[in-house]
Amino acid sequence: MFKGVVFDLDGTLANSIEDIANSMNTVLQERGLDTYDYSTYKTFVGKGVKNLVENALPEAKRDVATVEECFQRMMKVYDDNCVAKTSLYPGIPELLNALQDKNLKIAIFSNKANDLTQKVVKVLLANWKLEMVIGAGGDIPRKPDPKGALLISEKMGITPEELMYVGDSGVDMETAKNSGMHAVGVLWGFRDMEELLENGAQTIIHHPMDLMQSID
Repeated sequence: MFKGVVFDLDGTLANSIEDIANSMNTVLQERGLDTYDYSTYKTFVGKGVKNLVENALPEAKRDVATVEECFQRMMKVYDDNCVAKTSLYPGIPELLNALQDKNLKIAIFSNKANDLTQKVVKVLLANWKLEMVIGAGGDIPRKPDPKGALLISEKMGITPEELMYVGDSGVDMETAKNSGMHAVGVLWGFRDMEELLENGAQTIIHHPMDLMQSID
């Protein structure tokens, strides 16, 4: 019987791709470099902003100094625009309400920088009680390292086996597997079913409310 759910943020709860893409494209345009469409950015996200910056830069421009400069600039631009167009996916409010009605505990573990994660959550998820919200940085390594997920498990007082980890990427499925949580892959996010299954998804859902059937 599951007692709680740990969610990824981007591509799972919140559709943030436009703000991420627009911010990085601003950085690229400032340097006279080619930009990318939203579909391409969906393949860049999931492993943190620095990884995204490196992927977006041409191979010849991926030296340490340039990546760091672009990373710092991206963080500034994105910080100013991280909730400009970002919104919860359809069905997410209903899902969170349903989970709380069943007294299931809810938390978030994201690879987005912690301060940005907190900022987005404060704006979009203020209506729900979240046991813990963790983004990347400080003592928490990026997913798929399970440290953040296990910290949430401990904070909730729920064993990993009694928790679902819900995300949209292979990294999320690996995180679930590494922490001993039930891996749920969502198909409305940034990646496809093949990637989710290849990386250990135990359940695949097409719509947020499908999660309730898995819990029941």
